[in-house]
Amino acid sequence: MALSDEIVRFDATPAPAGASPWVGASRPERGIRIVPSDPAWPGEYRTLAERVRAALGPAAIDVAHVGSTSVPGLPAKPVIDIDLIVEDSADEDAYVPVLERAGFALRLRESWWYEHRMLVADDPRANLHVFSRGAAEPVRHGIFRDWLRTHPDDRDRYRDAKIEAAGRANAAGEDVAAYNARKQDVIREIYGRAFAAQGLPPPR
Repeated sequence: MALSDEIVRFDATPAPAGASPWVGASRPERGIRIVPSDPAWPGEYRTLAERVRAALGPAAIDVAHVGSTSVPGLPAKPVIDIDLIVEDSADEDAYVPVLERAGFALRLRESWWYEHRMLVADDPRANLHVFSRGAAEPVRHGIFRDWLRTHPDDRDRYRDAKIEAAGRANAAGEDVAAYNARKQDVIREIYGRAFAAQGLPPPR
Protein backbone atom coordinates (compact mmCIF):
# COMPACT_ATOMS: atom_id res chain seq x y z
CA MET A 1 0.00 0.00 0.00
CA ALA A 2 1.43 3.38 -1.00
CA LEU A 3 2.08 5.75 1.92
CA SER A 4 0.45 9.20 2.11
CA ASP A 5 3.69 11.08 1.47
CA GLU A 6 4.33 8.95 -1.61
CA ILE A 7 0.83 9.58 -2.99
CA VAL A 8 1.15 13.38 -2.87
CA ARG A 9 4.75 13.43 -4.17
CA PHE A 10 4.84 13.61 -7.96
CA ASP A 11 8.13 11.95 -8.88
CA ALA A 12 9.18 13.41 -12.21
CA THR A 13 12.42 11.45 -12.38
CA PRO A 14 13.83 12.00 -15.89
CA ALA A 15 15.26 9.27 -18.04
CA PRO A 16 18.99 8.71 -17.47
CA ALA A 17 21.24 10.44 -19.98
CA GLY A 18 21.09 8.67 -23.31
CA ALA A 19 18.22 6.37 -22.29
CA SER A 20 14.92 6.17 -24.12
CA PRO A 21 11.74 4.71 -22.65
CA TRP A 22 10.49 3.64 -26.07
CA VAL A 23 10.75 0.00 -27.05
CA GLY A 24 11.93 -0.77 -30.58
CA ALA A 25 10.74 1.72 -33.17
CA SER A 26 7.93 3.10 -30.96
CA ARG A 27 7.74 6.86 -30.58
CA PRO A 28 5.28 9.26 -28.85
CA GLU A 29 2.21 10.10 -30.89
CA ARG A 30 1.58 13.45 -32.52
CA GLY A 31 -1.67 14.90 -33.74
CA ILE A 32 -3.64 14.74 -30.48
CA ARG A 33 -7.31 13.96 -31.17
CA ILE A 34 -9.89 14.68 -28.46
CA VAL A 35 -13.38 13.29 -29.11
CA PRO A 36 -16.68 13.59 -27.20
CA SER A 37 -17.32 11.16 -24.37
CA ASP A 38 -18.48 7.81 -25.74
CA PRO A 39 -20.89 5.59 -23.75
CA ALA A 40 -19.19 2.58 -25.35
CA TRP A 41 -15.94 3.17 -23.46
CA PRO A 42 -16.89 1.34 -20.22
CA GLY A 43 -17.85 -1.73 -22.24
CA GLU A 44 -14.58 -1.57 -24.15
CA TYR A 45 -12.74 -1.44 -20.85
CA ARG A 46 -14.59 -4.52 -19.58
CA THR A 47 -13.66 -6.43 -22.74
CA LEU A 48 -10.01 -5.52 -22.31
CA ALA A 49 -9.99 -6.22 -18.58
CA GLU A 50 -11.44 -9.67 -19.16
CA ARG A 51 -8.70 -10.33 -21.72
CA VAL A 52 -6.00 -9.28 -19.25
CA ARG A 53 -7.43 -11.31 -16.38
CA ALA A 54 -7.91 -14.38 -18.58
CA ALA A 55 -4.30 -14.15 -19.73
CA LEU A 56 -2.67 -13.55 -16.34
CA GLY A 57 -5.02 -15.18 -13.86
CA PRO A 58 -4.07 -14.42 -10.24
CA ALA A 59 -0.90 -12.62 -11.39
CA ALA A 60 -3.20 -9.70 -12.23
CA ILE A 61 -3.52 -8.32 -8.71
CA ASP A 62 -5.74 -5.47 -9.84
CA VAL A 63 -7.09 -4.14 -13.13
CA ALA A 64 -8.69 -0.69 -13.21
CA HIS A 65 -10.18 1.69 -15.76
CA VAL A 66 -8.41 5.06 -15.40
CA GLY A 67 -7.85 8.19 -17.45
CA SER A 68 -10.39 10.35 -19.18
CA THR A 69 -12.35 7.51 -20.80
CA SER A 70 -13.23 6.33 -17.27
CA VAL A 71 -15.07 9.58 -16.46
CA PRO A 72 -18.59 9.85 -17.95
CA GLY A 73 -19.09 13.08 -19.89
CA LEU A 74 -15.39 13.85 -20.24
CA PRO A 75 -13.98 14.20 -23.79
CA ALA A 76 -10.86 12.12 -24.34
CA LYS A 77 -8.42 10.64 -26.76
CA PRO A 78 -10.25 7.49 -27.98
CA VAL A 79 -7.86 5.14 -26.20
CA ILE A 80 -8.81 3.17 -23.08
CA ASP A 81 -6.29 3.62 -20.25
CA ILE A 82 -5.98 0.69 -17.86
CA ASP A 83 -3.81 0.22 -14.78
CA LEU A 84 -2.58 -3.32 -14.18
CA ILE A 85 -0.97 -4.16 -10.84
CA VAL A 86 1.39 -7.12 -10.72
CA GLU A 87 3.78 -8.28 -8.01
CA ASP A 88 6.88 -6.88 -9.75
CA SER A 89 6.51 -4.86 -12.95
CA ALA A 90 10.28 -5.07 -13.52
CA ASP A 91 9.89 -8.84 -14.00
CA GLU A 92 8.69 -8.62 -17.61
CA ASP A 93 9.05 -12.37 -18.17
CA ALA A 94 6.23 -12.91 -15.69
CA TYR A 95 3.62 -11.05 -17.73
CA VAL A 96 4.78 -9.55 -21.05
CA PRO A 97 4.95 -12.77 -23.13
CA VAL A 98 1.51 -13.85 -21.91
CA LEU A 99 -0.01 -10.47 -22.65
CA GLU A 100 1.62 -10.38 -26.07
CA ARG A 101 -0.13 -13.66 -26.88
CA ALA A 102 -3.37 -11.97 -25.80
CA GLY A 103 -2.90 -9.15 -28.31
CA PHE A 104 -0.92 -6.57 -26.36
CA ALA A 105 2.49 -5.21 -27.39
CA LEU A 106 5.17 -3.67 -25.17
CA ARG A 107 5.82 -0.06 -26.19
CA LEU A 108 7.26 1.72 -23.13
CA ARG A 109 9.73 0.78 -20.40
CA GLU A 110 10.40 3.38 -17.69
CA SER A 111 12.51 1.50 -15.18
CA TRP A 112 13.47 4.80 -13.47
CA TRP A 113 9.82 5.79 -12.82
CA TYR A 114 7.95 3.26 -10.64
CA GLU A 115 9.22 0.50 -12.99
CA HIS A 116 6.36 1.53 -15.26
CA ARG A 117 5.71 -0.48 -18.41
CA MET A 118 3.08 0.29 -21.05
CA LEU A 119 1.63 -2.18 -23.50
CA VAL A 120 -0.82 -1.23 -26.23
CA ALA A 121 -3.70 -3.00 -27.94
CA ASP A 122 -5.93 -2.37 -30.94
CA ASP A 123 -9.63 -3.01 -31.40
CA PRO A 124 -10.38 -1.52 -28.98
CA ARG A 125 -7.39 0.76 -28.69
CA ALA A 126 -5.84 0.70 -25.24
CA ASN A 127 -2.83 1.68 -23.18
CA LEU A 128 -2.14 -0.89 -20.47
CA HIS A 129 -0.01 0.66 -17.72
CA VAL A 130 1.77 -1.88 -15.54
CA PHE A 131 2.94 -1.09 -11.99
CA SER A 132 4.15 -3.12 -9.03
CA ARG A 133 2.06 -3.72 -5.94
CA GLY A 134 2.26 -0.66 -3.68
CA ALA A 135 3.18 1.90 -6.38
CA ALA A 136 1.82 5.39 -5.74
CA GLU A 137 0.94 6.36 -9.31
CA PRO A 138 -2.08 4.06 -9.75
CA VAL A 139 -3.42 5.26 -6.39
CA ARG A 140 -3.28 8.83 -7.70
CA HIS A 141 -5.02 7.73 -10.90
CA GLY A 142 -7.91 6.35 -8.89
CA ILE A 143 -8.20 9.46 -6.72
CA PHE A 144 -8.28 11.71 -9.79
CA ARG A 145 -10.84 9.55 -11.61
CA ASP A 146 -13.17 9.31 -8.62
CA TRP A 147 -12.95 13.05 -7.94
CA LEU A 148 -13.82 13.97 -11.53
CA ARG A 149 -16.73 11.51 -11.52
CA THR A 150 -18.31 13.31 -8.57
CA HIS A 151 -17.23 16.93 -9.17
CA PRO A 152 -18.58 18.18 -12.51
CA ASP A 153 -17.03 21.64 -12.12
CA ASP A 154 -13.54 20.14 -12.00
CA ARG A 155 -14.43 17.67 -14.74
CA ASP A 156 -15.36 20.60 -16.97
CA ARG A 157 -12.26 22.54 -15.93
CA TYR A 158 -10.14 19.55 -16.93
CA ARG A 159 -12.11 19.21 -20.19
CA ASP A 160 -11.28 22.79 -21.11
CA ALA A 161 -7.61 22.29 -20.23
CA LYS A 162 -7.43 19.16 -22.38
CA ILE A 163 -9.00 20.82 -25.41
CA GLU A 164 -6.75 23.88 -25.12
CA ALA A 165 -3.63 21.75 -24.58
CA ALA A 166 -4.42 19.59 -27.60
CA GLY A 167 -4.99 22.63 -29.79
CA ARG A 168 -1.74 24.28 -28.74
CA ALA A 169 0.28 21.07 -28.99
CA ASN A 170 -1.06 20.30 -32.45
CA ALA A 171 -0.42 23.85 -33.66
CA ALA A 172 3.18 23.62 -32.44
CA GLY A 173 3.73 20.14 -33.89
CA GLU A 174 4.33 18.72 -30.40
CA ASP A 175 3.92 15.15 -29.20
CA VAL A 176 1.76 13.68 -26.45
CA ALA A 177 4.37 14.40 -23.77
CA ALA A 178 4.13 18.12 -24.49
CA TYR A 179 0.33 17.85 -24.51
CA ASN A 180 0.46 16.28 -21.05
CA ALA A 181 2.83 18.98 -19.79
CA ARG A 182 0.45 21.70 -20.97
CA LYS A 183 -2.29 20.25 -18.72
CA GLN A 184 -0.11 19.83 -15.68
CA ASP A 185 -0.98 23.01 -13.74
CA VAL A 186 -4.72 22.30 -13.94
CA ILE A 187 -4.18 18.65 -13.00
CA ARG A 188 -2.16 19.60 -9.91
CA GLU A 189 -4.79 22.17 -8.92
CA ILE A 190 -7.52 19.51 -9.08
CA TYR A 191 -5.36 17.01 -7.22
CA GLY A 192 -4.96 19.56 -4.45
CA ARG A 193 -8.71 19.60 -3.85
CA ALA A 194 -9.01 15.82 -4.17
CA PHE A 195 -6.14 15.22 -1.74
CA ALA A 196 -7.53 17.72 0.79
CA ALA A 197 -10.90 15.95 0.74
CA GLN A 198 -9.10 12.77 1.82
CA GLY A 199 -7.04 14.49 4.50
CA LEU A 200 -3.86 14.31 2.45
CA PRO A 201 -1.26 17.11 2.16
CA PRO A 202 -1.07 19.25 -0.99
CA PRO A 203 0.72 17.86 -4.08
CA ARG A 204 4.47 18.29 -4.13
